[in-house]
Amino acid sequence: MIYIALLRGINVGGNNKVSMQELKLVFEQAGMKNVKTYINSGNVLFESDLASRTEIAKRLEKAIEARFGFAVKVLVWDKEGLTALADAVPRAWVDETMRCNILFLWDEIDDPGIINAMPVKAGIDNLQYQKGALVWSVERKHITKSGMTKIIGTNIYRQMTIRNSNTLYKLAALATAMAEV
Repeated sequence: MIYIALLRGINVGGNNKVSMQELKLVFEQAGMKNVKTYINSGNVLFESDLASRTEIAKRLEKAIEARFGFAVKVLVWDKEGLTALADAVPRAWVDETMRCNILFLWDEIDDPGIINAMPVKAGIDNLQYQKGALVWSVERKHITKSGMTKIIGTNIYRQMTIRNSNTLYKLAALATAMAEV
């Protein structure tokens, strides 16, 4: 099965530096196959015979900590779930005038009700729940007015990892291409 691992908090602001080449090796040594990384923010596509995304994430977290000396949370999606999410992002939210981010949620907070805990500002922020994620967009001219910046540092924020919509689309395309080989 094809999976996509999203690592939280690596190579951000000079902290938790991880080489993608070394990360690829860690995944291979942990038993993952056909491993490919995408950009430096901790996106890894791979194949595994393991069926449990939770089991895969735990195995990868242990391997990453053993190699790099610090803990990194790993969220694992399967190809079908990620491509369905990419298809669900409103296309009107993705253009040169808007910023659109995907807030991937750990199981502990993955619930449609999470949307009510988000500090959205009416008329500024657009927020939509999709299974396993929140899709947020804001017009670029209103970014500084967004309420979503208030989540940084909160317990909820520590239970998610964020990618922009372009990264989501690219990961979905790469996963689909892997399946076609």
